[in-house]
This record gives sequence, C-alpha cells and structure tokens, in this order.
Amino acid sequence: MLSPELINFVSPKSKASPQHYQLNDHYTAQLPADSNTENYTRQVSGAAYSYVLPATVNNPQLIAYSTDVANILGLPRDYIESDEFAEVMTGNKIVEGSCPYAMAYGGHQFGNWAGQLGDGRAINLMQVDVGNEQNFTLQLKGAGETPYSRSADGLAVLRSSIREFLCSEAMYHLGIPTTRALSLCLSGESVVRDMFYDGHPKEEPGAIVCRVSESFMRIGSIELPASRGDLALTQQLVDYHIQHYYSHLGAPCKATYLAWFNEICDRTCRLIVDWMRVGFVHGVMNTDNMSLLGETIDYGPYGWIDNFDLNWTPNTTDAKGRRYCFGAQPEIGQWNLFQLANAIYPLIEDAEPLKASLNQYAANYQQRWLEMMAQKLGIEVLEPEKDTALFIQLEQVMSEQPTDMTIFYRLLATLPQDKSLWHVHLMPCFYTDMPEESETWQRWCTWLKHYIERIAQNQINNEERVQRMNSVNPCFILRNYLSQQAIEKAEAGDYSMIDELLTALKHPYQEDKIAEHLRAKRPEWALNKAGCSMLSCSS
Repeated sequence: MLSPELINFVSPKSKASPQHYQLNDHYTAQLPADSNTENYTRQVSGAAYSYVLPATVNNPQLIAYSTDVANILGLPRDYIESDEFAEVMTGNKIVEGSCPYAMAYGGHQFGNWAGQLGDGRAINLMQVDVGNEQNFTLQLKGAGETPYSRSADGLAVLRSSIREFLCSEAMYHLGIPTTRALSLCLSGESVVRDMFYDGHPKEEPGAIVCRVSESFMRIGSIELPASRGDLALTQQLVDYHIQHYYSHLGAPCKATYLAWFNEICDRTCRLIVDWMRVGFVHGVMNTDNMSLLGETIDYGPYGWIDNFDLNWTPNTTDAKGRRYCFGAQPEIGQWNLFQLANAIYPLIEDAEPLKASLNQYAANYQQRWLEMMAQKLGIEVLEPEKDTALFIQLEQVMSEQPTDMTIFYRLLATLPQDKSLWHVHLMPCFYTDMPEESETWQRWCTWLKHYIERIAQNQINNEERVQRMNSVNPCFILRNYLSQQAIEKAEAGDYSMIDELLTALKHPYQEDKIAEHLRAKRPEWALNKAGCSMLSCSS
C-alpha cells in the first residue's frame, strides 16, 4: 500500500484503470527511494530512484506500436488503439496503483568519470507481471524533467524516437539481446534542439517511446553508490539484481557476486560478438549505457556499417577520438566491465578472481569471434590457426575497397565456382568501380581462391552451407538512410514508412519477405547526408 505522501504525489494526475496491467513493482518495494519527492535537479544520495511524474502533454497521438511486445504484455489491440493507451504512454494518465520514478546511476563517459547521471529523460511507469515469474518495466523516454536532468528539459524529438523505436525491434528480430519498444507517440509539443551543435537550434516535433525490459539497471547503477563509498547501497543493489535476474546463482555471498560478475562478462561478450556479426555500432558505450542483463540499451547516435570500416563511428562527438568506433567495441566492453569490477571489489575483497574474469572475457571474445566468422563464411569446422589468417585477410580486402558488408556476405553464399564469373557476381556489393585488371581485384581473387579451397573441406553440401550462412548474415538491416527517410516522411505527417520498416525488420534473414529497395546498398546521396552517416547526441 502506498504511504500517504505517495498517494498525494500521484494524485495530481488523472488515473487509468489497472485492468490491463498486473502490477508488481519489486524495484520500488525493495530498494530505497529518494525521500524528496519534489522534481528539481539535485544530487541524490542513499537512494536507488526518485519518484517523479511525467510532464503533461497537450495532444498525445499513437503513431506506431509493436504487436509482438503488446502480446508479451497481454495488451489487447482495442485497448492499444484507444485514447487511454496514448494518454498512459505519454504520461498524461497514471495507471492506478503505480508510482512512476526515475533511476539514479552514474557512469564513465568517454573514459572519464561523470559522477551522478541518472534517468534524465526517462521515467519508469510501472513493472508489469506477465506470469512465469517474469516482470517487465515500462519506461517512457522523453517524458519530461527528473531530478537527474541536469540542465536539460527531459524531452525527446521525433527523429531520435523513431530511431530508437525501430532499432529496438530490429535488433530483437536479428536475434540480438535488446530492450524492446512498445509504442511511439507524438506529444503534440514542440521541442527545441540544436541538431548539429552549431548554434542554430530549431523547433522539432516532440515524441515519447515506451521502452520495455526486465531491468534498466546498468553498470553505472552500481558505480554511483560505490564511487561515494556507500557500501550498503552498493550491496543492496547487487543483491536485488541477483535475486531477480540471476537467481540461478544462489543466495548473495562473495562467491555469488563473483559468479554474477562472470555471467555479466559472458553476456556482454556474446552481445558484442553479435554486434560485430551484423555491423552494428552502438556509438556511445559509456558505462551508463551498458546493461547488467547484457542487452543493447540506450539507442542514441548508433549506426549500421554500410561499407566495411573498423574505424567508423556514427557519433559526431566521437569523430576525433573514435573511442566507440566499430572495431573498438570489444575492447570498450572489457574496459566497462573493469569499471564494474572496481565497483564491486569491496564486496569481494579479492582482485585476482576479478582480473581472471576480465582476462577470460578477452579469451572468450577471441574464440567467439572466430566461431562467428566461421559461421558467416559457411566454414563447417573451425580450424583457428588456419582460419584466423583467412578472416583477417578478408577484413583487409574489404577495407581496401569500399565493400557493403551486408550485401557481400549474402553474395558470398552463392559465389560461383567459375572464377571468370566472380567479378560480375560480386560487383553489386562494391561502392566504387574496380576493374578486373586492377591490383585490388587481383587481391580479392587471391582471397576468394583461398576461400573456395577452404569450404571445399566441408562435409555438408552447398545447399546446407548456403542455408547456414543466410541464417546468420542478414539481407536486411535498418540502414541509417532508411531510418532518415522514415523520419523525414513522419515529420511531414506521413507515418507509412515507419510501418513499412517495422514489417520488414521482422524478417531480416528472408529475402523473399523484404522488398528489393529495402535491401539495396546505401545510395550515393546518403553518403554524407545528416542522419544517414553520422549523428550527434542531440535528441
């Protein structure tokens, strides 16, 4: 039962019926709250979260939703398409019995400790019990100021909201752990943003995404109290996370803390291998953007590799240092885990097993990367010593000639045995001309010859090999220029491309279910166009 203070806290908002939601908010029930319920920017100590109400918006409008996520939550279509759903998913109405809050956490940003960060524009509406001992937190992104907003307004614009909504679902259907997206709503408000940080702010349409995950706790959730020497809260947060998300490890104790850390390392390793498999670049791998569940979380200036480039970053803020570029992601994952190890060291009081876990992360990543590359290339049985050279040589030739990574792997699956046909077969994946007599093409031919010899050692037939390759090499990714086209149409009031992409991304490995124009490589006009190449953190 809510305390009298919290009853007063939720009373200013209109209430929605709880009939569609089975509430079970163990996060607020088991962890300490900020005793101050006023909503203004401040440092919050000794608390895991602060109670806060979403801002009221003038004209909420649902423009897209995920039927898959709605089904998981048990929300019927007639309710989702009702006015009340849009009111709840923009924060205008609060489900009776729930008490919204913003989470406290800190983080290392671009390698530097930033102190308290927290949910500056995200508000957790409620935890919903869907049965089978599974709860999902529904969180609004762009719902207004919180005590953690610092100097920002806590709002989000349509362009970034579309990107988050679509990419959350795209990653899920690619088979990559991720937070999900239930709904995308217009707020009916204008939001001022300086998209290029060049001193030319302008009004943009505001929007709110409802994000869904079992937990939005991240490495920074543990770092913040640890940085303040608050061992009691650090332990309380770790114990809570183990109890609800790693209960198979047993009751919290030193051995369990280490096992918990090991599994987070393992999940993070697997996640980043998957990012590399499909050419996804997170763009801002700060520790406050790294989930303790090993999910992809916080879709900001992310991007997808078009032409293969290990040094590419989608984040304009990272353009100089390229800390978070495509090829650096595995190493940054380990660096972030090192910060988590530092935070939980006082609970374990032994550095050696933590160091061993971090070393194991590196060894595991190397092995899983090799296994992943073997799968992408259709090699039945990995031979590390022989195949490592083949994989590295491939990255070298792909980097030398601008090569569309996604299209290349799909074409490679059906590479003709006849060498004279290779050039015609593969030219659709290159962004620049490459004459057959060129030295570059000859280096390609050398690699292709070694590749043909390598897959000839398979025991499976070619049909099975092609099927296996196509099951891990998508024919459709949410290319940046496609998202930008959807954004530009939506800003003009046309939401049809959001629906088109939402349908396509459900079948990323099946060519027969994806329109040809959505499988095409990046057009020339998109090479340097804002939103299609690099993005800022402005949203």
